[in-house]
Parts: sequence; structure tokens; C-alpha cells
Amino acid sequence: MNTSMTVSRRVAWLRVLTLAIAAFIFNTTEFVPVGLLSDIAESFSMSTAQVGIMLTIYAWVVGLMSLPFMLLTSQMERKKLLIGIFLLFIASHALSFLAWNFTVLVISRIGVAFSHAVFWSITASLAIRLAPAGKRAQALSLLATGTALAMVLGLPLGRVIGQYFSWRTTFFAIGVGALVTLVCLMQLLPRMPSEHSGSLKSLPVLFRRPALVSIYVLTVVVVTAHYTAYSYIEPFVQTVAGFSANFATVLLLILGGAGIIGSIIFSKLGNQHASGLVSCAIGVLVCCLALLMPASASANALIILSLFWGIAFMIIGLGMQVKVLSLAPDATDVAMSLFSGIFNIGIGAGALLGNQISLHLSMSAIGYLGALPAVAALVWSVVIFRRWPQSLERQPSH
Repeated sequence: MNTSMTVSRRVAWLRVLTLAIAAFIFNTTEFVPVGLLSDIAESFSMSTAQVGIMLTIYAWVVGLMSLPFMLLTSQMERKKLLIGIFLLFIASHALSFLAWNFTVLVISRIGVAFSHAVFWSITASLAIRLAPAGKRAQALSLLATGTALAMVLGLPLGRVIGQYFSWRTTFFAIGVGALVTLVCLMQLLPRMPSEHSGSLKSLPVLFRRPALVSIYVLTVVVVTAHYTAYSYIEPFVQTVAGFSANFATVLLLILGGAGIIGSIIFSKLGNQHASGLVSCAIGVLVCCLALLMPASASANALIILSLFWGIAFMIIGLGMQVKVLSLAPDATDVAMSLFSGIFNIGIGAGALLGNQISLHLSMSAIGYLGALPAVAALVWSVVIFRRWPQSLERQPSH
């Protein structure tokens, strides 16, 4: 049953908007530790590289639990499920705020990661169901905007709150934001029985689609490349490049803000030229990573580099999502939870790689070594987009 037929367009858009705000909050909490690494490390008398391991733990919990949790909850009514996810999310943030040692902080983050894993496996299909008639693509792009704004506003704002008050206050503020959003969702959302979620039976079907599997491989490699350097950008700017904590905040703002430019470029050109756009963006990512260390000598060079880096990574993320949805219209939840899981395995691998480079080589090498998997991703993208040009350009029917 399509719920969008029975409600006014205004209510339908309000529902989608609330989901986009929820996406903003969930993504903000995933990325905000990137801007708080130095502060958290200082409060527990640890090094930033040691604290950085919590990025990997979080991402890998999301990566490994996305599919099992999605299958466990596949028959649950969606509104109830969302309320449950939010309650766990809020309770976990309360624990982050109180964390009396690093282990407790990691445990609280695992709780957040559990809720994150379920949230992202159902949200894209819910946005499509709640969208006004004929507006599915716009609903998805609103969701993507919520995600993008987490990098633009959420992460820098979380860092500013952390700088002026404490990193604990940042987690507390996210919990309060989630509570307000939960109240709105409870008021706005209708009952939504589960549909098209797919099941374990869809897994072998999806894995027999070589184009889809190739996109998954591309995703994990390119995300690993990006997060090798991005996870440690805050300590890199301060300790390697020697700039102030405020400049690190500005750079994170630019990196995130550039994502909005990336999403505008993608919304204009993505339908016709997704493959070419993604390959070009991966090429830009390779250059940005390779030039990170040389650019660190100058504030202006770092700003320009961050601008291109942010645009490129947003286009890559959106491009991958569009391709997954177009290659698996028959099992969107399973395909998207696999995508979310694989994306997070890439985040965790990149954060771990950056962590190991910082501990055993030097933090100054994160860009150069991150560029290696990015080159592999570039070659692979050209190969697969040539091999399956048609099936990868087909859009999901709106």
C-alpha cells in the first residue's frame, strides 16, 4: 500500500524531512569523533592514534551488523522499529556523556553503532515510501542532503561545542537532538508494515549480479582510501602541518561544505553521466590524497585541496548509492544494508590503516599511502564501467 496517496503533499514532505534530519543526526555522531580525537585523547591521557581505534570499532560493528540486524527486523512494523532504534541511540549517547573511562566510551559507541546499522538499512526505502507521488528521486536526494550536512555542519559544530565546552557535551547535544527528532517521528509517521525488504533468499540472487558485486568491491576500496587520511585530518593539521585547532575546524567545515557542491553537481549530471562522474571524482581523490603532504606547507593550498576533496567524495558516495539502487530494485533493503555495511567496513579499514601508519611510520604519510588504494579504485572503476555500461546507467523506475 502506498501511504503517499492518502496524505497531503505537505505532510508527506514533512515526514521525509524528519527522516532527513534523523539521517543528519545519525551521520553526525558517526563522524564527529574525527573532529574530537585530540580532545578525547587528552582527557584519557592517550595518544590520538590510540583513541582513533574507536572509529574502526564503530564502523566495523555497523559493517558487520547491518545485514544480520536488517534480516532480524525485516518483518517488524517500521514505525515501532524506528522508535526502538532511537531509544537505543539516545541511551547510548547518555552513556557516552558519562563515560568514566575509554572502555565505557567504546561500549557506548557500540550501542550507537547497533542503532546506526538498523537505521541505514531501512531509511532509503522508507523515504521512497513516504515521498509524495512521483517524487521518489527528490526524497532520496533530501536524505542524501541530510547525510551531507552531517559532514558540513554536524562535524564542525560538534567540534566547536567540544572545543568550547567538552567532547562530552557534544555527545550530550546529539542525544538531545535525537530525542526531539524522535518526538517528531512519533507524531508524523503512519504505521508502516514491512515491504520489499528482501530476505536471506535475496542474498544469492544479489551476489549473482557481477555488476553489483563489482560496485561493492569498488566501494570498499575507495572508502578505505579516503578514510586512511580523513580519519586523522584533525591531528594531521595540528601536529604535521603545524596549524591551529581553529584552522583544523575551518578545514573540516570546507571539506564538508564542498560536499554540498558535490551533491549539486551530482543531482544535475548524475542521471545521465553517473559512471563518468564517479571515475573523474575518484581521479580527483587520488590527486588530493597524493598532494596532502606537499599542500600542508601552506594554509591556502590545504583549503583548495579540501574543497576538491570534499566535492569528489560526495560524488563518489552518491554515485555508488544510485548504482546499487538501480542494480537491485527488487531487494532495496538488503542491497542497501549490504552497501551500508560495506561502506562502513571501508571506513573502519581506512581508520585502522591511518592508525597503523600514524603509530608505526609517520602521520605525515597518511595521504601518500591512502592514495594507493585510490589508484586501484580508479583503475577498477574504469574497468567495470566499460564492462557493464548499460546496466550501470539504468535508473530505478520512479
